[in-house]
Amino acid sequence: MTATVRISLMLAVQDAPAASDWYQRALGAGELWSLGSVVGLEIAGAPFFLHEPTNAGFDSPAAIGRTTVRVEVFVADPDAFIARAVAAGADGSSHETRDHEAPWGVHRQGGFRDPFGHIWLVGDMSPLKPFPRKA
Repeated sequence: MTATVRISLMLAVQDAPAASDWYQRALGAGELWSLGSVVGLEIAGAPFFLHEPTNAGFDSPAAIGRTTVRVEVFVADPDAFIARAVAAGADGSSHETRDHEAPWGVHRQGGFRDPFGHIWLVGDMSPLKPFPRKA
């Protein structure tokens, strides 16, 4: 029997319906479901969730003044993914897209801060393959 594991994340946002609309327009996300203050989305089969802050220590970057997670996205064309987000209002000024030298070769990556304060790093698929450690 093969077990399937999917790891996802839940982003704290002040207004889940408005954030859902932005992620759909800016990133091509599809809505899986909406409970109003909690929304399930997916991008090309990768699920992620939005939730309005709770009084149990779950706050948005806007409320705490910084982000506590970086969303890592791996796509065939990072430049196009980032350009779409920036065209929809994301701030791409602090995460310029460039080629990074990595042990496995060149890794193209850049990113943006979404309008809700979350940092998204977007790169090619190169880090997703096993790379042997040097002894």
